[in-house]
Amino acid sequence: MPDSEMILLTGGSACGKSSYAEELCLSLPFPRYYIAAMRPFGDGSEEKIARHRRLRRGKGFETIERYTDLQGLVLPERGTVLLECICNLTANEMFDENGAWTDPYETVVAGVETLRRQSGTLLVITNEVGADSRAYDPGTRAYMDAIGRINQRLARQADVICELVCGIPLVRKGRLPHDSDRRR
Repeated sequence: MPDSEMILLTGGSACGKSSYAEELCLSLPFPRYYIAAMRPFGDGSEEKIARHRRLRRGKGFETIERYTDLQGLVLPERGTVLLECICNLTANEMFDENGAWTDPYETVVAGVETLRRQSGTLLVITNEVGADSRAYDPGTRAYMDAIGRINQRLARQADVICELVCGIPLVRKGRLPHDSDRRR
């Protein structure tokens, strides 16, 4: 395993994962890379991307928009890396323009491992999915299952797992780096 630390941040949508991850990065060394996996697509995506850019402004991040193929990404130098987020990356790797889908598990996991080898600290944001017990169409169900399998694999590999609940970080595995629990 690489000589780096991986922190997995999880929780429901809009629970504060992104802002907490950015705050945590401020206590970690430069350079700081923000790997943005959200492909501008559909209503509201451009606004959400613009909002995230505004929130990162002045925090010393170099933003790299990378929607697929993390394995092919070479960072200029080792540093702190924030990957936002597994759900977008999974969708981008899974679905093609025609709606056909393939299992993204190996591609996504290998991409995260590639980032980790290039990082001093890698922060990975993901969402909890599948807890609502609703019935979904087969494509959505396959997507949720893929995220669940990827999350489980990343959780096994992570040094730290932190769940965000209503903006409150709850450490589930390991210990966060110094100064990271300022918000508690």
